[in-house]
Amino acid sequence: MLKLNPEAIDLATLRQLWSGAEARLDDASMQRIATSAAAVERIVAGGETVYGVNTGFGLLANTRIPDDRLAELQTNLILSHSAGLGDPLPRHVTRLMILLKLLGLGRGHSGVRRLVIDALQRLLDADAMPLIPCQGSVGASGDLAPLAHLVAALMGYGRIDVAGEIVPAAEALTLIGIAPLQLGPKEGLALINGTQASTALALDALFAGERVFAAAIASGAMSVDALKGSAKPFDPRISELRGQPGQIRVAAAIHDLLQGSEILVSHVQCDRVQDPYSFRCQPQVMGAALDLLENAARTLTIEAAAVTDNPIVFADEDTAISGGNFHAQPVAFAADTITMALCEVGSISERRVSVLVDPKMSGLPAFLTEDSGVNSGLMIPQVTAAALVSENKSLAFPASVDSIPTSAGQEDHVSMAPIAARKAAQVARNAAGVIAVELMAGAEGIDYHAPLKTSPKLQRVHGAVRALSPHFTADRYWADEMSALQAAVLAGEIGKDRLPLLGA
Repeated sequence: MLKLNPEAIDLATLRQLWSGAEARLDDASMQRIATSAAAVERIVAGGETVYGVNTGFGLLANTRIPDDRLAELQTNLILSHSAGLGDPLPRHVTRLMILLKLLGLGRGHSGVRRLVIDALQRLLDADAMPLIPCQGSVGASGDLAPLAHLVAALMGYGRIDVAGEIVPAAEALTLIGIAPLQLGPKEGLALINGTQASTALALDALFAGERVFAAAIASGAMSVDALKGSAKPFDPRISELRGQPGQIRVAAAIHDLLQGSEILVSHVQCDRVQDPYSFRCQPQVMGAALDLLENAARTLTIEAAAVTDNPIVFADEDTAISGGNFHAQPVAFAADTITMALCEVGSISERRVSVLVDPKMSGLPAFLTEDSGVNSGLMIPQVTAAALVSENKSLAFPASVDSIPTSAGQEDHVSMAPIAARKAAQVARNAAGVIAVELMAGAEGIDYHAPLKTSPKLQRVHGAVRALSPHFTADRYWADEMSALQAAVLAGEIGKDRLPLLGA
């Protein structure tokens, strides 16, 4: 059980949470929460008009709500904002969203009571994940609809997936042993204002993309050996002269993977001067993508424990200040850069596949099959890779540059962060499929150079591929093998010696 300190969250901890580690807030966080809740009680008792505490919301912010209707205000807020559509968020994303909400509340500037924290924690402990529609948030004022569905479930509305069984929320609350949540002043807004849905989705894409990137380094190096390509472009001196940190890291990684290859040594005296860009420019392209992923990781690590609700409570002064931390523009930009980076990772991988299956370019049998004509070999897997790359290019148009005013113009600029983040996750899955095809092509190319062996490190990669996709001498049903390799990439099983890549 991890004890979470929201004031000292790092990427490694977030990766653990994404991977399913159990966690709860530390004692210092609980003390800050209690102090903040007491400040809200004093503000209400003092009669001061404070947005979200005793006023309406959005365009209705100037409407003062009588004290005897404050509980009704909070309930109506949650029910009226539970207006999402679409498939439910994946369970692991919902779980991460709850943890991020706890981190933000744990900073002690939101004014919620301990019982709210306990209710959220109980969902985690009981593996009870509310079904939260994936569509309906524009990323300002925070992720209103997704977070409202989360809170509504704690109030007994909607549905909850309890350890794999979907039941009505009221029934689920009974099963996990908690009463329906009754919200106090400020608590509804504290819970639904915030960027936790967008950030959870973006982190999901980031960590999946990290695994895709590690696998792409391995598949790219194996393709170099399959092509009998040159290792000279990966000489560290070249990249050091440019100075881009990602490029230096990728060149070093590929150089390392190729060390000890018998195939590489066998053609050192060949007359080939240059390999295609998709092979020799891997450090430049992949390195630039790595730098983008690192930048996104820094932004999302900060956002994960940020105070992003509104108004923000300053307990030392008994004040609540209305600001705009709910605007998810940093997350939107981060998610879009993840998308662009992974789009290029898949794009350059597909180009290497195209070279390997082309006998004029590779010197290998057409489509990597000896009996071509009768057999099509990897002809159509390469087409699938091309289709995935094209789809990714369409998805790579940035959502973060879009904005549609909402709430009668009060919320006149929004971030579209959850849209950007959902696209990024799809691009990661698509890129994993492209890498799966390259792994098949690279492994087949390596086989054609027997009895020469690839490097010891690439032999391990080759073996992992062959465990899921054996060497072929005739056409067979490809889809299951491609799907298995795609899943292995997303599970971090290919190139795992390079993980974790980000935040080192």
